[in-house]
Amino acid sequence: MGVLDGWLEGFMHGSVSVGVVLLVSLLLGLRHASDPDHLAAVTTLIASEKDHDKIRKAGYMGLLWGLGHGTTLVLIGLPLVLFNRFLPEPVQQAAETLIGVIIIFLAVRLLMRWRRGLYHAHVHVHEDRAEPHRHVHSHRQSEAHGHGHAAGRRTPLSAYGVGLVHGIGGSGGLTLLLLSTISDRTEAAAALLLFAAGTAISMALLSTAFGLVIAGGPVARNFERVVPILGVFGVAFGAWYALGAVGVIAYPF
Repeated sequence: MGVLDGWLEGFMHGSVSVGVVLLVSLLLGLRHASDPDHLAAVTTLIASEKDHDKIRKAGYMGLLWGLGHGTTLVLIGLPLVLFNRFLPEPVQQAAETLIGVIIIFLAVRLLMRWRRGLYHAHVHVHEDRAEPHRHVHSHRQSEAHGHGHAAGRRTPLSAYGVGLVHGIGGSGGLTLLLLSTISDRTEAAAALLLFAAGTAISMALLSTAFGLVIAGGPVARNFERVVPILGVFGVAFGAWYALGAVGVIAYPF
């Protein structure tokens, strides 16, 4: 990803047209959503949705994450760009550390729900369907069968909030890029807005794709086995990301 970013950013140096600058900013925003920390956080956000809601809610959660990310970029990055300032290093470091903590929190919460039996899956028959089918249920009691459908959903506000924090962590690097490559403040501001929009759109599309994977195929059929893997990976990745933010280890991306 670093090679791709560097290649795109190269188009913003030297004498280039406004259109090229804005197009590259949009492309960088579309690519930005695929950063590992973004994907780790959003994956745990959408993992607890009901089967029939996963595709729709995954895209919705991803879009809200992107909107939260964009909100912070605009509120923090726009004044920095317009007044030729940079986000203080301690603030950016604290935000990056907080991102790691949030990823750990979401992953631990996912593991706790799995431990309580909220991701049990088996074959059963509904009254309005003749053929048996298999999808995730909670072990909580219901009148339909011996347990209820998955409970404890993620809220839109939580997705938006995670995006807000991620936006703080990304504001410093993006502002540095814009100020170092674009001399015109109006162009830099427009590039910032397009970057934020590209990130929101891309995250919505990526999250929808995750929803498709989780709601159908081998992942859905073995979802109760996949959840602990996602949770453990989230805890490990969040710890690694937080340690990298404070300089204990290095990031490879």
